[in-house]
Amino acid sequence: MSEEQIFIHPSADVSPQAIIEAGVKIWHQAQVRERARVGANCIVGKGAYIDFEVSIGKNSKIQNGVYLYHGVTVEEGVFLGPGVILTNDKEPRAINPDGSQKSDTDWQISPVLIKRGASIGARAVVVCGVTVGEFALVGAGSVVTKDVPPHGLVYGNPARLHGYVCKCGRPLAKQDTGDWLCEKCNQRYWF
Repeated sequence: MSEEQIFIHPSADVSPQAIIEAGVKIWHQAQVRERARVGANCIVGKGAYIDFEVSIGKNSKIQNGVYLYHGVTVEEGVFLGPGVILTNDKEPRAINPDGSQKSDTDWQISPVLIKRGASIGARAVVVCGVTVGEFALVGAGSVVTKDVPPHGLVYGNPARLHGYVCKCGRPLAKQDTGDWLCEKCNQRYWF
C-alpha cells in the first residue's frame, strides 16, 4: 500500500459523507460520522469514535478506543492515547426538570480544541470548553478541566501544571537565566 492510499478496515463504519484524506488508515470497528474530516496520513485506531463534524489535522494519531464528540477540533500532529475522551457538554442531562426527555434543542455545544503537536496520555478526559496548547503534554489518566498552556506538562485529577516540555516531548529544566532548556536537543524556551 502506498502512502497516498486510504486504508479502511472492513469492520470500520465510515460515513460516505466523511472527508478522508490521502494516506489515512482506519482500523477495526472504528466509526467516523457524517462530515467528519480526517487529515492526510492520520491513523485512527481500533474502536475509535469520531462524531459528526469533528476535524482532525494531518499526521495525527488517534489510538484505540478514543472518543471524539461533536465540537472537537484536533490540529495537526496530535497524539491521543488509548481511551482518551474529549467531551462536549457542560451540563449533561437526559431529562428536563419536569421529567420530559431532552432533545437536540436543549443542548449547547462547548467545543474542545487540541492544538498542533499536543499529546494526551491514555485514558485522560478533557472536559468541554478547554483548549490544550501546542506541544503540551497531558499525563495518562488525567482529567483536564481548564486550558493547558503551550508546552505545558499537566497531570492529575484535576490536572495541574507541573512544568513544561520540549517539542520532542522531554521535560524542560528551568535555568537561572529564567528560560527553560531541553537537555536532549538544547532547545531553549521562554514562558
